[in-house]
Amino acid sequence: MKILQIIWLFLFFLAAVSVLFPLIKKDFWIFRVGDYPRVQKLAFQLFLIASWFFVFSNDLSWWHYAPLIFLIWSCFHLIYLILPFTIFGKIMVKKSTQKQSSSISFLVSNVFQDNQKYDKLAHLIRSTKPDVIFLLETNLKWKEALSEATKEYKFKIEMPLENTYGLLFYSKHEIIKQEINYLIDEEIPSIVADISWENEIIRIFGLHPTPPVPTQNKFSTDRDAEILLVAKKAKECDLPCVVMGDLNDVAWSYTTKLFLKTSGLLDPRRGRGMFSTFNAKHVLFRWPLDHYFVSAHFRLVDMKVENSINSDHFPISIRLQIASEDTTNQLQIDKDEKQEAEEKIEAGKTDNPQ
Repeated sequence: MKILQIIWLFLFFLAAVSVLFPLIKKDFWIFRVGDYPRVQKLAFQLFLIASWFFVFSNDLSWWHYAPLIFLIWSCFHLIYLILPFTIFGKIMVKKSTQKQSSSISFLVSNVFQDNQKYDKLAHLIRSTKPDVIFLLETNLKWKEALSEATKEYKFKIEMPLENTYGLLFYSKHEIIKQEINYLIDEEIPSIVADISWENEIIRIFGLHPTPPVPTQNKFSTDRDAEILLVAKKAKECDLPCVVMGDLNDVAWSYTTKLFLKTSGLLDPRRGRGMFSTFNAKHVLFRWPLDHYFVSAHFRLVDMKVENSINSDHFPISIRLQIASEDTTNQLQIDKDEKQEAEEKIEAGKTDNPQ
């Protein structure tokens, strides 16, 4: 039994670190990667609570209650973070009630550059026929392989790259203005496209910032700065706008919440589910990494995680309608949060991790 107690306490130590580290607002990857597996951590905490009654049943000292109390607290903490992304959370983007109105559909897919199952994505494009397509991690091979499937998309922005940050953007509707930006890193592009649809102009921001992992970037500084720069641009925009892409950040992270407050945009996931898109190959390690954020002009018709295309990400689609602007569910930003957003942007521009 003593051996079981030692093993249990070691697992408890790992669980405690995984919960406490993300509370430390530092950009170093070891603090930020803990943002991702919140559901998995909750399941692990619940397992430890259940096993506590078995491991310490015959040898219970007063100090054994301390880890139990911490585990109970951490479960409530994790539930608080996760709950908005379940059916028990408050809906941010209202459901469309105008069934006869026309709608616009989007498809976002991180294809995984080395994936060669081009036909799977081509089939998805042909079967779903989205109005707008945004593809990530696309190189020249992907561009050429999808040329037939995207031939009816007359308007496009193509930036195939070999560094896993290539972008392909296709629209059935006229692109009346477009930008290719390198907001933080000169090798990582993002796009802005104004498209004409149903006598409306919709501004679309597409991005794919670098993740805070040791193999790519040891700090979240660049990612956070790029996300928040786009948030400021969206806030300044009076048009209906959509921010989409693989943000390499989860829906419940502090940075994403700061993005929502800075931009005034809404998250259609909230109150509906997690719509987890990564990792498509490992069901136990899956979280929401690919996103749509929309301005208060939109109502949700449908949102769906699509079938696998052999990538490590599932594609995700959304269908929206434009209605009267409703800012009821916008998150409000205070003075300290505004300053924090500016500091994070400046840290990214000056390459000075916090």
